Amino acid sequence: MLPWRFPFFGCRFQAKDAPKFSADEPGGLRWSLRELLLSIEMNTKPAFSENKTIEFQEVSFHINDIPARSIVSGISFSVSQGETLVLLGRSGSGKTTLLRLMNGMLAPTQGEVLVRGRSTRDWDLIPLRRGIGYVIQDAGLFPHFTVAENVALVPDLERWDAARTAARVEEMLHLVGLDPREFAHRRPRELSGGQRQRVGVARALAADPPILLMDEPFGALDPVTRAELQREFSALARRLGKTIVFVTHDLREALLLATRIILLEAGRIVASATPQEFLRLDHAEVRAFTVSLNITPVASQ
Repeated sequence: MLPWRFPFFGCRFQAKDAPKFSADEPGGLRWSLRELLLSIEMNTKPAFSENKTIEFQEVSFHINDIPARSIVSGISFSVSQGETLVLLGRSGSGKTTLLRLMNGMLAPTQGEVLVRGRSTRDWDLIPLRRGIGYVIQDAGLFPHFTVAENVALVPDLERWDAARTAARVEEMLHLVGLDPREFAHRRPRELSGGQRQRVGVARALAADPPILLMDEPFGALDPVTRAELQREFSALARRLGKTIVFVTHDLREALLLATRIILLEAGRIVASATPQEFLRLDHAEVRAFTVSLNITPVASQ
């Protein structure tokens, strides 16, 4: 098999509280604006510090350092400790590039990316990446590993003793709603899509990193499973108090999960607001996304 490289772990291996929806009810995924705003109010009561865990300072990234091939330009924002920041935008707007700049998979062409007060240029990339949990679409589990071995990946790399690792694996599987007795010895091919995503979250959290990056983790799931995982993730985020950066192109998901939303268009930030404020913004790209929800933006008073 081809080698799979996971640079966010710094290693190489051989081989690889949202509302419920009704899938049967016509229009089951459409909400009234009143219902949506009520859900936002119930799900975004953050308790986070003003300490900046992640900070972008006038960051640009160009392919092969060619200015004409810019992916993101002039990006400045910070993420506070305990905040859930959602990066929202169309495909190709630069969302995933920003995640890769955060964990050193890419280096900025211009500007600085600071993680826990230190430029990513100054970090040893292995401890940087092992201090950041990363969840991707379809989980990215190693197919030749059991569920327990996948969850134990970073603790094993950190040379935890066997008893501590086993206890942590059991704890993490319980945390994401999987019974270790039933799932620990399964292979990824023996899991449903939703179960694989739960294992992906468990693996990202296993070494207790202060930062969690999530790149459209629920995007490939059916609507009902996606809603279940959104609800579970929202409750989990409030419980753990991690600094989370979550990428999506789905405004509904952003409104439900975020404490703050940054909207990207063509590699630039065009809006930054809390979910309550976002729908009131007077910007063409915001209006384009609200139309996708089949709701009318709230008019500013």
